[in-house]
Amino acid sequence: MGAVMVRVESHQRPVETRKRYNEEDRESHERPQEERSAAVRQGIVDKVETALSDPKVKSVVICGQNGIFCGGADIKEFGPKMSGPPLIPMIHAIEAANKPVVAAIEGSALGGGLELALGCHYRIAHSKARLGLPEVTLGLLPAAGGSQRLPRLIGVPAALDLITTGRHVTAAEALQLGIVDQVTDNNTVDAAVKFALSVAGQSLDARRISTYPCPQPSHLDALFEEVMQKVRQSARGAMAPVACVQAVRAAATLPYTQGLEREKELMATLFTSGQARALQYIFFAQRAVGRWRMPSGAGWDTSKHRPVNKAAVIGLGTMGQGITVALAQTGLSVVAIETQEKQLMKAKQAVSSTLERGAKRRGVAPPLDRISYSQNIQAVADVDLVIEAVFEDMGLKMEVFQQLSAVCKPGTVLCTNTSALDMDQLASETPNPELVVGMHFFSPAHVMKLLEVVYGPRSSPQAVATAMQLGKKMGKASVVVGNCRGFVGNRMLMPYSEQAFFLLEEGATPELVDRALEEFGFSMGLFRMSDLAGLDVGWRVRKSAGLAEPREASGQSARIRKGYRYSPIADLICEQGRFGQKTGSGWYQYDKPGSRVARSDPWLHSFLEQYRARHGLVARSIDHQEVLERCLYAMINEGFRILEDGIAAGPEDIDVIYVFGYGWPRHRGGPMFYASMVGLAKVLERLEHYHQAHPDVPYLQPCSLLKRLVASGSPPVHRWREVIKKLHSQL
Repeated sequence: MGAVMVRVESHQRPVETRKRYNEEDRESHERPQEERSAAVRQGIVDKVETALSDPKVKSVVICGQNGIFCGGADIKEFGPKMSGPPLIPMIHAIEAANKPVVAAIEGSALGGGLELALGCHYRIAHSKARLGLPEVTLGLLPAAGGSQRLPRLIGVPAALDLITTGRHVTAAEALQLGIVDQVTDNNTVDAAVKFALSVAGQSLDARRISTYPCPQPSHLDALFEEVMQKVRQSARGAMAPVACVQAVRAAATLPYTQGLEREKELMATLFTSGQARALQYIFFAQRAVGRWRMPSGAGWDTSKHRPVNKAAVIGLGTMGQGITVALAQTGLSVVAIETQEKQLMKAKQAVSSTLERGAKRRGVAPPLDRISYSQNIQAVADVDLVIEAVFEDMGLKMEVFQQLSAVCKPGTVLCTNTSALDMDQLASETPNPELVVGMHFFSPAHVMKLLEVVYGPRSSPQAVATAMQLGKKMGKASVVVGNCRGFVGNRMLMPYSEQAFFLLEEGATPELVDRALEEFGFSMGLFRMSDLAGLDVGWRVRKSAGLAEPREASGQSARIRKGYRYSPIADLICEQGRFGQKTGSGWYQYDKPGSRVARSDPWLHSFLEQYRARHGLVARSIDHQEVLERCLYAMINEGFRILEDGIAAGPEDIDVIYVFGYGWPRHRGGPMFYASMVGLAKVLERLEHYHQAHPDVPYLQPCSLLKRLVASGSPPVHRWREVIKKLHSQL
């Protein structure tokens, strides 16, 4: 018989499990996915055992189905009570086989899929295959021997890089690293069968990775110390990357069996941490938001999108440039419009440079020929979709929409990149308001993964579907949200920022607030982030809302706007011309304009003391816990109001927006998930406490939806939609 194939089903493609050795398992597709995953493992065990005991079989090839080797275990199956045969004994049995076992890797070999391949004696990969151990991104580590075998195969530094980041590698890089033995452009299974027959009968003693001594760099302790320091800094409280380093250290310093025990111990710790739950929640939440619904009931499964082959961008400031790059990289033809000649030339150079750098990194030609530039808005006459990205001024945007209505062909979808303005007001400037939607990008638009797709009361499901489909093509985490000031992300940011300003009034410093938020897991605290974004951006928004009024008066009346508490600290800072990094000073000081290194600023501390004295405020000691509760719970409370108002369909929508657009730490799952982990009753109690202490801050009053959820027994986050639905049906 020669070589025999065992076919593996990838959990990413739930289809029938086929084994060339025997008949199809026709029942597998009818089982729940978790059962199918267990059935796949059992199928591999059974078929490999049968093949190895058959004297006619000289070698075995393990391959996938539908162009995918194996995407790893089903995430829904993760847990200490995983059904079916565990991976580790199965992989050990394959590795211990007395006949060569070859992995034929097509598509992807990820997680448990790559661990299975590492248990084989040889690995043949297709040139387009991708390999990796992405468990760290789900709050876990490779726990089927991957953290022990990979360092033995490719060395400690390379293994640390792959395991602590979870990044995927191409077949070419896998060959260079030594993960695979051969790469082919032809049929992978045929190449693997040919290879398996060529090595039949040869000794396998040197092909069992678990028996390899782990290569020992001369500076092993220093290497691990340096890597651990970097990982702790970038992980910002996430446990999995740290555990991954510890697991690889076990591979480098312990015999294989002891290292495997250490891997098991570390995995058990991660399972009970709650962080794995948060990371897996956000993994599924990202997919859930793609299955969007509008209040009308129309959604992703009933609304057909319009084809978009050619798009236009109006306004080539920083945001417009980023959107142009993102569209061109997606493969669309792009018309880029900028009426100011000087700005047009500057933008053209910036866009070309960005595209060239990106293309060089990916080893492809830059798509410069896909973009045409013009100062004349008439150039958009034949496009399928327009994204307006001019200055955040309602009058200017309304003028642009009037022009677009006169120029664009019938059926063109008109999108605005506004971050807070009323979508419906813009739509009213066009004869076809149903074709108007918001596409709120985040800067830099070609890098940031989040896209808020905003529908107004007259937006058609087809227009929303078109924007969502385009976002998907651009690789964005696209979330459908309703129309209100600030939509979801910026609406929640307002109480978060205001509480930070109030804390400064009461005795905190920017350093104290930022340190608390960064220790929580944000890559940047609020004040450092403000300096990076530019303080003038928020100042402009507050002025347009009639809040930032220059006042010389002192006392409480100077800190009241529209009957509620208001802190003018940020406005006063801006009046000094301190706009952050761009001017060399803001909440911090910098060596020069454009510098990134924030330093504590004695001037700012003196200013705060004078401000408090002028307004009769007595500074008090503020701890990190109060910073977190005041800033985060105020934000979360606004999130509940957004759910109550129907601006976001569910907590997953809010959490995806905050993880992908606002730097919320992934290992904490998003603000609404975090509230459920802390306990809704505790969040409610602390909000009531702070509202009692600050009755002039209305958004600290707990939202009725939060109260209703607590009264309902604080159901888990995935059941909130039921309570929200009941609430809406009663309104």
